[in-house]
Amino acid sequence: RKAEARRNWPLWTDRALLKSFADPEELRSDGDPSLPSPRERRAAWLSIYKHSRCRMETCFDFSRCEKHGFRVFTYPRERDQPLSESYSKILTSIERSRYYTPNPEEACLFILSIDTLDRDHLSGQYVRNVDEKIRGFPLWNGGRNHLIFNLYSGTWPSYTEDLGFDIGQAILAKASFYTESFRPGFDISIPLFSKDHPQRGGERGWLYQDSIPPKKKYLLVFKGKRYLTGIGSGTRNALHHIHNGKDIISLTTCKHGKDWEKHKDTRCDKDNVNYEKFDYQELLHNSTFCIVPRGRRLGSFRFLEALQAACIPVLLSDGWELPFAEVIDWGKAAVVGNERLLLQIPSAVRCIHPERVLAFQQQTQFLWDAYFSSVDKIVHTTLEIIKDRLLPHRSRSRFLWNTLPGGLLALPDFSTHLGDFPFYYLQHAVGLGRGGLSHGHPANTDAPTQTPPSVLVLPLQILVLWSCEKPPPPSGKWPQTAVPLTVIQGRRKLSDRFFPYAAIQTDAVLSLDEHTSLSTSEVDFAFVVWRSFPERIVGFPTQSHFWDAEQRRWGYTSQWTNELSIVLTAAAFYHSLFTEYLPAGLRELVDGLAACEDILMNLLVAAATKLPPIKVTQRKQHKETVPQQVKGAAGTASGRRLSQRQDCLARLADWFGHMPLVSSQLRLDPVLFKDQVSVLRKKYPRLER
Repeated sequence: RKAEARRNWPLWTDRALLKSFADPEELRSDGDPSLPSPRERRAAWLSIYKHSRCRMETCFDFSRCEKHGFRVFTYPRERDQPLSESYSKILTSIERSRYYTPNPEEACLFILSIDTLDRDHLSGQYVRNVDEKIRGFPLWNGGRNHLIFNLYSGTWPSYTEDLGFDIGQAILAKASFYTESFRPGFDISIPLFSKDHPQRGGERGWLYQDSIPPKKKYLLVFKGKRYLTGIGSGTRNALHHIHNGKDIISLTTCKHGKDWEKHKDTRCDKDNVNYEKFDYQELLHNSTFCIVPRGRRLGSFRFLEALQAACIPVLLSDGWELPFAEVIDWGKAAVVGNERLLLQIPSAVRCIHPERVLAFQQQTQFLWDAYFSSVDKIVHTTLEIIKDRLLPHRSRSRFLWNTLPGGLLALPDFSTHLGDFPFYYLQHAVGLGRGGLSHGHPANTDAPTQTPPSVLVLPLQILVLWSCEKPPPPSGKWPQTAVPLTVIQGRRKLSDRFFPYAAIQTDAVLSLDEHTSLSTSEVDFAFVVWRSFPERIVGFPTQSHFWDAEQRRWGYTSQWTNELSIVLTAAAFYHSLFTEYLPAGLRELVDGLAACEDILMNLLVAAATKLPPIKVTQRKQHKETVPQQVKGAAGTASGRRLSQRQDCLARLADWFGHMPLVSSQLRLDPVLFKDQVSVLRKKYPRLER
């Protein structure tokens, strides 16, 4: 009966029944046998995700994280086991993170040393017999508390999500994740990135402050491969329908693969000619929206390329669980379309208001820089999401993840209250109410210890970091102060002054060297400025960096110029958050270098805020007091010190993967500073002496 019904069903390509507006070959190819049916896809999914009901509560052992916290262990690398460049970068990122531990007994999460990124068995990087290898690991435990990374799954022609081994109860961090296969609150969707994606740092986005108006030469563009057969061919074959040659450019080419000529259709030759007329990078730079269709798999490199270029992604990949969608609000940075409604895309994007377009572009730049510009950021975002699941009551809100500077810098270990972070006080009108702190070595002042009326807040405490070989003097030998004075025994390392000591109970930290001399007026005015810019370093002596074209390296200069990019922490205010964020790897690097700790803090703050430090007014006769024995050796040591600082700058820039420092020509002075008015009208007359 079924066969008879099929024979009696009208043939819609028969012109007598309905005029055809499509190629009959296209209609007959709708039931492409290479496309997996829902039943086949479900069967493949069940064969892989035998523990498909896994959630953190059922498949993760929280008790392993109670004693030592969130610590991550990577399996030792086997010599005879080759690793792809991308997986080597992932393992390196984990081992450089704040959560890495070389001791498996301390670990809360485990990472395999077996390369699981490419599970296409036709690939040269496919690792065989993974099941046998992982079952031999004593720590495997059915995959419990394990994290597996994957970029490519399945193979021609169906490209199912088959990984070729049973992941057990492991968390899967995977690119091109199908929503129906994704285990919410357990798995993590990551972006597809190339082997050339930088380890750390990464290039900045392409949107600049003067990129106005937001709409560019082209409204909507696409340039890429067109699949003639197989999965993913339907969407890309239809893209030519929206091309108008004016503000919508949609270019495809059939010329890829070994046997493309065998399958080419009547459009291929024309498409190939038009394809060569436009440069891909030029289209990215000059388009407002970029179409990001699915490839053979749901994700593509084009997604990250569009984010970096501030070309708003228009996603045509039905069923794709977007990268880090658990924490990222993609509705603010991308347009999610439907593959079957392709022809409605041009009119839909034309209706978006220019202000909304600019907001989308700005958010693409934030997301690119915060989470996607390097392998380090992709891996660290993955780890932070898992860490947030362990303690939901201390996890970051979506606001923190989707607002500058991002979730990687808003550490819940520091605080879960927005007002405690220096980045959000303007957005929420929250004041920084936890007074000032004098931290470092004792400072000499030219004014009485009593606070004059102009000072807003008394220091809540004075911390003296004692790093000398001799023991500190007894408490009776220290001068009397109006606030508690605490002596902390240091480890005699350069990074000691930026250690997050439990004694620090304030937002503001005033860092002073033992030779620094400041008046109360200078300290008070600097603190007033810092309260307006708590996310920056605010201080007095400044330096600057530059690019040395001859030596092809970053240079450092202490000469007085009209630009500054470094405020020396010998006399500077900064927020205590940055001491919490300082990674252990950076501490170890600085401890091995000389005269480097103040450069470190400036690079760290600039990397987090993308803003320069602020120089404030100081007395004209202000000079840094240097002991006599140091003065005698100053001439011979200055050259060595400059060389050490340049080496430090180069090493730190290499660690960050780019140069975070931002130059500025700004100095802030008090109102009426040096104006020809009565001193009675001036709040800080002593600064003019």
